[in-house]
Amino acid sequence: MDTALPDILHQHVTFDDGLMLECGQALGSLTVAYRTYGRLNADCSNAILICHALTGDQYVAETHPVTGKGGWWDLVVGPGLSIDTDRFFVICSNVLGGCMGTTGPRSPRDGGEGLWGTDFPPVTVKDMVSAQKRLVEHFGISRLFAVIGGSMGGMQVLQWAASYPDMVFAAVPIASAAYHSAQNIAFNEVGRQSIFSDPDWQAGRYWQGDKVPARGLAVARMVAHITYLSEEALTRKFGRRVRGAQSLPGFADMFEVESYLRHQGSTFVRRFDANSYLTITRATDYFDLAEEYGGDLRAAFKGTRTRFCLMSFSSDWLYPTAESRSVARALNGAAANVSFVEIASDKGHDAFLLDEPDFHRALAGFLAGCAEHAGLP
Repeated sequence: MDTALPDILHQHVTFDDGLMLECGQALGSLTVAYRTYGRLNADCSNAILICHALTGDQYVAETHPVTGKGGWWDLVVGPGLSIDTDRFFVICSNVLGGCMGTTGPRSPRDGGEGLWGTDFPPVTVKDMVSAQKRLVEHFGISRLFAVIGGSMGGMQVLQWAASYPDMVFAAVPIASAAYHSAQNIAFNEVGRQSIFSDPDWQAGRYWQGDKVPARGLAVARMVAHITYLSEEALTRKFGRRVRGAQSLPGFADMFEVESYLRHQGSTFVRRFDANSYLTITRATDYFDLAEEYGGDLRAAFKGTRTRFCLMSFSSDWLYPTAESRSVARALNGAAANVSFVEIASDKGHDAFLLDEPDFHRALAGFLAGCAEHAGLP
């Protein structure tokens, strides 16, 4: 199979002084790919940074250049929507380690000798946020009106609030957690092992032979996608129906849910890089916001003036409501301004990406209240 990802010139900015990573290694040059929506006002006070989830990217509210599909959050971001681009200047960047234009395993190595591949240094969620900060400052923004994100994006939101509290007026972590559970790490490891076991993996240097570990990456996506849905959602969409069966099914027939997962896997390999998948899943696994504060999550938010709104979904078993509640308790312990809402939904973790009117109303209401408090028109 030929290399899956087409070469696309993404909108980007390059920082020639690079970035020092938490692992102690420095990137000699840092490129951050991004998209923006709306207009930045005169005093740069209306900027919202959106942090994308594990396999998301910067194409939030427009046609994706690889898949041709609509933006992954076009139900939320746009004129008159919950994140109103008639009012706010919205920024979203591809995360560090990604494969849609930001420096990552598919990027040329420092010195230009081939691609990074598996030699790309390990990155953390904190490193991702450090790269985003460079982009925000590039726009001349000293304080973000809000930082918003779901899933891994919510981890970035929490890291932003902890690392740069004076730069964040409001923070909205959605369907997220302050650390990765053992269960989540286990699911990620199954995905990684499926990639390693693919004959086309080629010790991570698959592109040199015009290969892609497509089967392994597809299985990784299939496993992960199951965790994004609830049992109720799977039953409602597919039940035990067999695709095309006219009578009693046999081993050659396929359940509809099998067909769906295979489709998810096959389309994923055409837009995502296997080494980026390994890099980013590792970053989420190592995320533990309390660790650098002696295990006390309250200390991460001590003295913060950021206004928080935590949101979870009742059927999310990947990042269950209990995880958001524990963050809310820590914020209360730090005397932070915090609100919390659990949205009743049977759609599972992916509910924040889907048509959930209660979620959209809650988000819009929180942002409107914050805008009034901040004096935004």
